[in-house]
Amino acid sequence: MKIEHNYLPEQYEKTNEASVNHNYLKEQFSDYKEIFEKIEILIKNCDYTLGKDVDEFEKNICELTGSKYAIGVGSGTDALFLSLKALGIKEGDEVITTPYTFFATIGAIVTAGAKPVFVDVKEDYNIDPEKIEQAITTKTKAILPVHWSGLCCDMDKIMTIAKKHKLSVVEDACHAINASYKGKRPGTFGNTGCFSMHPLKNINVWGDGGFIITDSQELHDKLVLIRNHGLINRDECAIFSYNSRLDSLQAIVGNHLLKKVDDITNARIKNATYFDQELLKISQIKVPKRDPNIKQVFHIYVIRAENRDELQKYLVQNGIDAKIHYPIPMHLQPAAKNFGYKKGDFPIAEEICDTVISLPIHEFITEEQQKYVIEKIRGFYNGNQS
Repeated sequence: MKIEHNYLPEQYEKTNEASVNHNYLKEQFSDYKEIFEKIEILIKNCDYTLGKDVDEFEKNICELTGSKYAIGVGSGTDALFLSLKALGIKEGDEVITTPYTFFATIGAIVTAGAKPVFVDVKEDYNIDPEKIEQAITTKTKAILPVHWSGLCCDMDKIMTIAKKHKLSVVEDACHAINASYKGKRPGTFGNTGCFSMHPLKNINVWGDGGFIITDSQELHDKLVLIRNHGLINRDECAIFSYNSRLDSLQAIVGNHLLKKVDDITNARIKNATYFDQELLKISQIKVPKRDPNIKQVFHIYVIRAENRDELQKYLVQNGIDAKIHYPIPMHLQPAAKNFGYKKGDFPIAEEICDTVISLPIHEFITEEQQKYVIEKIRGFYNGNQS
């Protein structure tokens, strides 16, 4: 197995060639000079780690989500990992989750010492609550649902199961900032909600960053300790722990974008609505049903397509940055070989991975670009591939 030292620079260069791009950071931060002014104040104050800007950011997140507490951490992955550790997840425990997710979800479970136990998904790409109970054993300690592409899971059913079996719930809401389920924010149902501010998330920063929300003071106190070496104060350590602090600089960027979160969300929903109505006219494309009780925020716009691989190549050739999120489900990854799963164990997740394709959906896509994307997809299936 060849391991590349750093494959990202080449990937960035290749992506930049597209005329309709998933990457929108240049436009997102076109007002970077406003951020520079705040960073200048930071440089004068020298509070680079867990400074006043982090306190302000955590307060802003509580106001946005309605949660009692917010804890800024180093990444969305750390948010998941630290949540599991704060809940006492350890070696020998099992955590139920979905096989259709990003690697970080499973990586957090495994590095916390537990075994991921997979449950198949529904046609909306989210974990199927009807299949959770049959996966519960005496070793099960938590459920970790993923709000895929900003679509909230069926949290009523998941929380009913969790309470019945006395299980913790850690919500992977890394895609779902500003979403809602029956009027309530994702991340506020379970013991904790975990969010990412990776550069391509809806609210993003200049590097990695994340945060955890919770209504539990006990969990808040544990998380505040374990994100910062277990320190009570400068001179006393309650437990030897991790270093996963949200940098003040990243909090400044996060605070800057939080002022725009509704505009960002509304633009993505508008773009997705247009794609939905046009793609529903193409029989070879399968658009998920949209639940009116769920506000989906479309971190990515995911559909299923016949002849997916050929369609993706065709779109890329025509300057459209179509991607596949993701071609291999988690239970079939090389890293999962010791868990005992095999092809066919989760047929819906596997079928989704074989057919799914993502189109650029961010707030800077123009109507003209969207029409071009539809034109090319329609032309591909009509045989007008020019």
